[in-house]
Amino acid sequence: MKINAITGGLLEENCYLLTDDETGLSAVIDPGFTSARLDEAIRALPAEKVALCLLTHGHFDHIDGVPHVRELTGCEVCISRPDAPCAGDPDISQGSMLPSIRHESFVPDRVFDDGDVIELGSLKIKVLFTPGHTVGSCCFLVNDAIFSGDTLFAGSMGRTDLPTGSSRDMRESLKRLADLEGDYNVYPGHGPSTTLERERRYNPFLNEEGFY
Repeated sequence: MKINAITGGLLEENCYLLTDDETGLSAVIDPGFTSARLDEAIRALPAEKVALCLLTHGHFDHIDGVPHVRELTGCEVCISRPDAPCAGDPDISQGSMLPSIRHESFVPDRVFDDGDVIELGSLKIKVLFTPGHTVGSCCFLVNDAIFSGDTLFAGSMGRTDLPTGSSRDMRESLKRLADLEGDYNVYPGHGPSTTLERERRYNPFLNEEGFY
């Protein structure tokens, strides 16, 4: 599989293009912005091979580019059941915090639940619910990769003080990630990529010196 990271938007959000080597099918993960660079990358896949748009949670900086990506590709848009209301209401997605930016609503094609497996060609993407940043935050596990959204960052974690956030839920979610067997490459919603083992060792929120 191939992973292409593209960063953009006011909050420097990471959007990922995940491609299955066997079939050439791709998924766009968390398109929170529109940009010429992202359009170019999608068209290079080519765009008609983009089958899915996967959202780790419903905040505006992770979903604002969804309508444009769907227009370009006709892809199926998927979001967690608890965060699905964010797609149609900027007050819920926190887009109202930046009223100068146009936040276009959309209707998801599919909602998923914890433990669901989403197929992308030969790839099987497991949904792991990790509430804390939002009530519907999740991570996507595929092969040796975790797309962690705003749950786990390199050396840090997502904020829990916004509506539907919960420090208690975040604590349990980070423990769930720490308890996964083996190591993974971690691709967060903001900042540099990392590995799960590195975070187990050095992230204060993922070991006994932090939350637990």
